[in-house]
Amino acid sequence: MRGRRVCRRALALVCAAAVAIGVSACAPDRIADLGAPPQVDAKLADATRTELEKAVTDAMAATGSSGAIVGVWVPWSGTWVTGLGTQKPGGGAPVAADMTFRVGDVTRAMVCDALYRAAAHGEVELDDSVTAYVSGVPDLKSVTLLQLCDGTSGIGSYQGQIQPMWLTNPARVWDPRELASFGLGLGMTSEPGAAYRDSDAGYVLLGLALTRATGKSASELLADDVFRPLGLDSTSLPDGDGQWASGRTALQGGMSLPGAGGALDCAAPASMTGLSTSTGYTDSGVVSTIGDLGRYTQALAVGALTRGEEVAKNRWANPLAPSPKSVQWFTTTGGAYQAGSLIGQYGAVPGYLTAAFADPKTGLTVAVVLNNSAAGASVVAYLAWELAAIASKAPAAAGQKAPEFGLPWTAEQYHTAIQSAAVCSAS
Repeated sequence: MRGRRVCRRALALVCAAAVAIGVSACAPDRIADLGAPPQVDAKLADATRTELEKAVTDAMAATGSSGAIVGVWVPWSGTWVTGLGTQKPGGGAPVAADMTFRVGDVTRAMVCDALYRAAAHGEVELDDSVTAYVSGVPDLKSVTLLQLCDGTSGIGSYQGQIQPMWLTNPARVWDPRELASFGLGLGMTSEPGAAYRDSDAGYVLLGLALTRATGKSASELLADDVFRPLGLDSTSLPDGDGQWASGRTALQGGMSLPGAGGALDCAAPASMTGLSTSTGYTDSGVVSTIGDLGRYTQALAVGALTRGEEVAKNRWANPLAPSPKSVQWFTTTGGAYQAGSLIGQYGAVPGYLTAAFADPKTGLTVAVVLNNSAAGASVVAYLAWELAAIASKAPAAAGQKAPEFGLPWTAEQYHTAIQSAAVCSAS
């Protein structure tokens, strides 16, 4: 293994030299064909689009979101990609489908892609200890890189502890080691590998380990191993100060906070658009568009980035329940969730609720972002599953045939769940 790493690093030096003299031979190849079912060039039927739009607008009302961006791709039927609502409650500029936003926990799947790519290239092994790459964490000797990716490290999370500081000083730049230290300070609640535990600190540590192993910054790593190969030209992990919205057509993100009477102020959420992406780093810092997010999620579901790599063949093989109360068809591993036959991710960062899921066999893909994070992550997962259930029944376009395909839930089930979780009333 050491020999493979030396060769790989030597190649990296050659590539760096090539870049210095203007040669692009070492640039990663783009994957033109993801290997997913081809998408018919058509719009979804009017009745399907009407049902999808109602699902999104009802979820916007329940979460206090003034705007949303949504993409639904049904290979046998058509597509629906649009922006809904306005940038701020009560009016303002309309939301456009090509606006950028923070993808939140979808970043986790991306950094796991980078891990599997690095393992395939011989730069790391999946069962390497994190202490081989990150100094100052001797207590984590038994924690492997794969466990960080799978969420089974037993390490705690930092967001709940330091979010109040983000609200008061959103532009502050955070060192990823500082973020991780808050999660590590909670101690280990389970033996490494024993059970799933949501850990933002774990994905930050994984990013730190991979940057040490590859000699690249986290931004460069994800660009080289994920974004450029997939042609995600509007996707990045902002580097340096982590500021991303300035000068870009960004979806404005807000977070309703309790007012004087204790109820959430849904009419005037606190602006979180300027929150530094350094608060998320390789856990939740990536910025993208709905088109790129849909393409990425489909690539994730079919394994486009690691196709044919022996090291990645078992990525989805041993999923775990996210919690003891999870339904049987909902599991997690490999930096992503499996919901029935769908593979994807969802989460919340201040200002944005984001979810994206795709079915590897049929190619059905849904991606959605809401611009008020007060309701929490579960609501946007429910919305993605509601959209998927609606889309799964879309009629075939002319000359197409709908596949035999079903999901273990109904659209009505998750529409009701969203209303039950509402934090704002439709007014």
